Amino acid sequence: MNKETVEQLTATAERLAGAAEALNRVLDRLDAQQEALNAKVDRIVAAVEDQRNDAVRTDDAASGVTALQSRVTELEKANQELKAQSARMARKTLPPLVTALLGKNSDNADQMDSAALDKTLQTLSVEQRIAVKAEMARAGIIK
Repeated sequence: MNKETVEQLTATAERLAGAAEALNRVLDRLDAQQEALNAKVDRIVAAVEDQRNDAVRTDDAASGVTALQSRVTELEKANQELKAQSARMARKTLPPLVTALLGKNSDNADQMDSAALDKTLQTLSVEQRIAVKAEMARAGIIK
C-alpha cells in the first residue's frame, strides 16, 4: 500500500469516526426525547385513570347504596312473610304422647292446674317434663 491510499483510508476512518460520534449524539438526544415523551404519556395515563376511577367510585357508591336499599327492602319483605307464615303454622295441638299422658291422669285436658300437671308428669325425667310443659305452653293449655 502506498502512502496515498493510507492517507485516504485515514481520512475516511476519521470521517467515519466523526459520523459515528454525530450518530451517538443524535441517538442520545432521541433517547432523551423518548424518555420525556414516556414521562408525559405516563402522567396523562395516570390522570385519565384517576378520573376514570373517581367516576367508577362515584357510580359504584351510588349503585351500591341503591343495591343495599333494595336488598334491605327485600329482606324486610321476606322477614314479614316468614313471620306471617310462622304465625299460620304455629302448632295448636299436642303431640300424641302428651295427649295420652294427660288422658290417663286427668279428666279435663283443656285447662289444667299446676299441681295436677306436676302429678301427671311425675313419671317422666326432668328433660321430658320440661319438653312436655313447653309443648303445652305453646299450645296454650298452660300459661
